[in-house]
Amino acid sequence: MAELAGVFASSHAPLVVRGWKDVKPVNQQNLTRAYDELGKRMKAARPDVIVEIAPDHWVNFFINNLPSICVGIGEEHEGPGEPWMKDCPYKTIAGHPRLASHIVETALEHDFEPSVSHHLTLDHGFAIPLWKGGLNPLPPIVPIIFNDLEPPYPTVRRCLAWGAMLADAVRSYPENIRVAIPLEQFVSVTGASGSGKSSLIHAIVQKRLYSLLHDSRVLAGEHDELTGSEHISDVIDIDQ
Repeated sequence: MAELAGVFASSHAPLVVRGWKDVKPVNQQNLTRAYDELGKRMKAARPDVIVEIAPDHWVNFFINNLPSICVGIGEEHEGPGEPWMKDCPYKTIAGHPRLASHIVETALEHDFEPSVSHHLTLDHGFAIPLWKGGLNPLPPIVPIIFNDLEPPYPTVRRCLAWGAMLADAVRSYPENIRVAIPLEQFVSVTGASGSGKSSLIHAIVQKRLYSLLHDSRVLAGEHDELTGSEHISDVIDIDQ
């Protein structure tokens, strides 16, 4: 199962980049020290993926289409497009579709109805804390946009409930699991929606067996190992 390695909060004030030369030297030193400490703690947590929450500064949405919450579920997102962010190293940012989709499924089970996007532009709100913290290379990101620019806003109560839901989603996400499937028996893999059934059977077991039995070049999903394939002569996919 996945593990919550750390929780961090940071300012993403644009003047940290755009107006840096106008910041007093003592404040520059204090900000640099704080961002260095942020980066140090995040690196010490050794995250495989970062779930990051920030507002959207009219980059992806406007008042004609303004979701309260939007989860980025795509394979890849654009880095910041502001001209004054041109030196930011994150031109594209890898996503983590499996965890993002699991968060969405968990949110639905907790009576949230978040919007989803397969491709977001992650502006300075997402990029500045990571950049100034020195996270390069950057782990995959699950970006979550929270509207705090234009009412109606999510209530404090809903924000607290969303945080509790995220913790549940992380705890219930199937990662680095070892699964034994007995031979010569009819086996049914069951579980709640979003718990990883399809990922286990289709993305890992089926693709790994194809690779072993038929010299397939299709890559299986992330797993430690699959044993017992020497007892299997073929694998057949019957789509419902």
